[in-house]
Amino acid sequence: MRKRTVALLVTAAVLLALVGGVYWAGRHLFHEPAARGVDSVVGELGGTRVLGVFAHPDDEQTVNGLFWRAKRDDGAYTAMITATQGEAGEQSPTVGRQSDLGEIRTAEALKNSWNLGVDRHVVWDYPDGGVPEVDGDELVERVVAEMERVRPDVVVGFWPESGATGHEDHMRMGEVTERAIAELAASDGDYRGPEHFVYTISPSTALSIFGGETGRFVVEHQPKPEYAMPAEVQKKHEGWSIHASQANFLQESYLLPTWLVYALWDQEFYTVRDLEADPIR
Repeated sequence: MRKRTVALLVTAAVLLALVGGVYWAGRHLFHEPAARGVDSVVGELGGTRVLGVFAHPDDEQTVNGLFWRAKRDDGAYTAMITATQGEAGEQSPTVGRQSDLGEIRTAEALKNSWNLGVDRHVVWDYPDGGVPEVDGDELVERVVAEMERVRPDVVVGFWPESGATGHEDHMRMGEVTERAIAELAASDGDYRGPEHFVYTISPSTALSIFGGETGRFVVEHQPKPEYAMPAEVQKKHEGWSIHASQANFLQESYLLPTWLVYALWDQEFYTVRDLEADPIR
């Protein structure tokens, strides 16, 4: 009996070691060892007013930790722009009429930002998948107007050359945001734009393995992240429940269950441009 007990304990220990090894190997795929760990990027920068500039409903799912902690821990005023209603997306699963998808996804985005404590969120109606064809000056003008209203010292958005996912709408909104910042900096108004532009960065190793040609494009065109912070995984799970029309998106993208992806991907990654030391020209 005693030998059997010892054998069972040894078997359990071996299984735990194997599971632990697989888990830590999986975590390696979703981590960026060169990034400096912080509790809050906004807190690290001393930000008090934060504006996110995105392209689609559910883009805010990449920055749950940043916005939740900016509000909860740092007491910052937080706001978001979503440029499209996401009407051209595919439902996964189907939750309503395709003709109503823009309204459905707009409601999902507004509810999710509210769940993150966001104070203000505007959703525009530019064509989903067609943002690069929209007049750039018009987009810049509208982003400038929203920045003047919110007066952020920290702006969060996409790296223009990669867009976090390689989506052209993302890249265009990153470019437009930079142009808006440059325009405000050159103005003679009392608000001259934010002090920092925080770019959301995707985990390179996982994207290289699971992201196919698009993933490799993103990795080749995005910078190395400077900061890593807790992703507030519970808020991400809540977010996909709220974004019901896109609830299976992560599983379909990474070919892993959502719960497992977030068990491994429990950090958000960012690189920061100090706009006083390195202004956008």
